[in-house]
Amino acid sequence: MLYYLFRFLEQFGIPGSGMWHYISFRALLALILALVISAWFGEHFIKFMKRKRISETQRDVKIDPFGVLKQNVPSMGGIIIIVSVLVPTLLLGRLRNTYLILMVVTTVWLGLVGFADDYIKIFRKNKEGLAGRYKLVAQMLLGLVVGLTLYLSPDATIHENVTRERGENRVEIVHKSSPVKSTKTTIPFVKNNNFDYSSMTAFLGEYQGAGGWVVFVLMTVFVIMAVSNGANLNDGMDGMAAGNSAIILLALGVLAYVSSHIEFASYFNIMYIPGSQELVVFTAAMVGALIGFLWYNAFPAQIFMGDTGSLCIGGIIAVLAVIVHKELLLPILCFIFLLESLSVMMQVGYYKLGKRKGVKQRIFKRTPIHDNFRVLPEHLDPDCKYVFKWPRGAWHESKITVRFWITSILLAAAAIITLKIR
Repeated sequence: MLYYLFRFLEQFGIPGSGMWHYISFRALLALILALVISAWFGEHFIKFMKRKRISETQRDVKIDPFGVLKQNVPSMGGIIIIVSVLVPTLLLGRLRNTYLILMVVTTVWLGLVGFADDYIKIFRKNKEGLAGRYKLVAQMLLGLVVGLTLYLSPDATIHENVTRERGENRVEIVHKSSPVKSTKTTIPFVKNNNFDYSSMTAFLGEYQGAGGWVVFVLMTVFVIMAVSNGANLNDGMDGMAAGNSAIILLALGVLAYVSSHIEFASYFNIMYIPGSQELVVFTAAMVGALIGFLWYNAFPAQIFMGDTGSLCIGGIIAVLAVIVHKELLLPILCFIFLLESLSVMMQVGYYKLGKRKGVKQRIFKRTPIHDNFRVLPEHLDPDCKYVFKWPRGAWHESKITVRFWITSILLAAAAIITLKIR
């Protein structure tokens, strides 16, 4: 809203009005505002939740040996993050931008789904929360909305990168002048790094293009479901999901910025996506909100994120990646989330296999994988065979969290490096 106000005031020569055209100015302002709101609103929200005695069920010491320091800690902290990101976005963003609207819809929709899950856990004392099938359906519906919007909206276009010869043994990357609808995406570490989903439907003949969009929409649904649930599993230690997500979003903000700048897009030989600069404002607000949330969520946590935050954050990361056509980069950028999901699936599958044979067996001491590192020796089942027994003792929760952050930083750097290494 402020963007349009200062754009109007610029007509009258009001000093400073022109600064609102600069993405860097609005993005940094969004980050600072989100951080301040998160820190200020977080304090009042925590006091309110404690006054109403709304807290998460006490954790089992076998799962969380450091839980004794976090008794009667409120949950639903995702509300702090959602409020802190929506206010700067609505104030500083261009609200007519299709991509920004999709991000707001994603935040609100998955925030409501996560809130319903936390509500059932806290107020109805049901540890299972919202049934998994309802979460999956909600994520699927969001994926369909995002995919179909990118297909149908006339504003969701790209300028394809093409190579042009300039003298002997010299080429330059330029972009087609006309915007086009495209099902292309970027493959990391590949020189000619555009992959078209419609190439998978060549057998459809004249309907190849339509088939490509079907594949694109299905891919969007899959990515949202995978990343959202991966972020949800990663939310098991103080500061874990918030820190990892802030790092991932910072990297996606960089990718969104270079994709929105025609000169940088040409230099890095990636698709130029007009309008994606507004994603930088949203991403900056999201990073600021998460950093502010860490003020209260760092060990020992004063509030837990809950599914209100984790499901929402995962969905935001997925939709951002899809919009800037970098969804195939997520296995690198979100490898921590992927590892959390794979560890659970492997553990369940291996345990069921042993059960059929009458053998009690597990791959890890506990899953998701971050829990494997904080299991005390006395809490292991003496009758169970463990494949992966390292570490022998238990790491402190803070050490595990920081080491996961360091891993996320390395992965984020690797993802950004793919712009040049092919």
